[in-house]
Amino acid sequence: MLNDAEGGKVTRADCTLVIPAYNEERRIRSLLKDIAGFAGELVFVCDGTDATPEIIGAFADDHPSLSIRCLTFPARLGKGGGVVAGMRAAATPFVGYMDADGSTSLSEMERLFDCLATADGAIGSRWVPGSVLTVRQGFRRRVESRLFNLLVRALFGLDYRDTQCGAKAFRKEALDAVLPFIRSTGFEFDVELLWRLRRGGYRVVEIPITWENRDESKVATSDAKAMLMGMIRLRFG
Repeated sequence: MLNDAEGGKVTRADCTLVIPAYNEERRIRSLLKDIAGFAGELVFVCDGTDATPEIIGAFADDHPSLSIRCLTFPARLGKGGGVVAGMRAAATPFVGYMDADGSTSLSEMERLFDCLATADGAIGSRWVPGSVLTVRQGFRRRVESRLFNLLVRALFGLDYRDTQCGAKAFRKEALDAVLPFIRSTGFEFDVELLWRLRRGGYRVVEIPITWENRDESKVATSDAKAMLMGMIRLRFG
């Protein structure tokens, strides 16, 4: 299944970085500045109602050497729906995605891409030895994260310690094999993607990551309930 790249690295021009950007006008400029050195393609997915697409467009005009696309949609796609739209639009052999909050640096994403020299996927993890959390989440969010992980293990048999970290990269051929079967459009999307890749025989490695909590969480109580019900329907429905 693997056609390993030489030297343990992948060519940056062969990489696409997908960034779902729902109503991110307040912090998208900071992210654009942070990832301006990326030599691959940047695909932003905008399905909100604010000025995020215009800000991205202006930045792209000011930086013609960068490969930037902004996909806009008139209705909310959901976190998972946005990521899937970006992945389907990608034409490179390697595709990753990261959150728009900038909790993960570009250098960390590039490190995940390099793991694809010998794996079908690489996911950043805040809960494995070697991870560095420069700014931690609050205590309640950490407890919720651990409980969620236990539920994922029980329902899907996935042994990853952190399915929800917004830093992941995959070989496009692996994604193309499973994306037609993806049903989740919300925050439970990460779990379904990893589950379907595991069932398809693809190897996804969990990598310690340097991560800084910049979370202005968009996961409301209603979203958490929807995520739980979505996982139960996915597993048993």
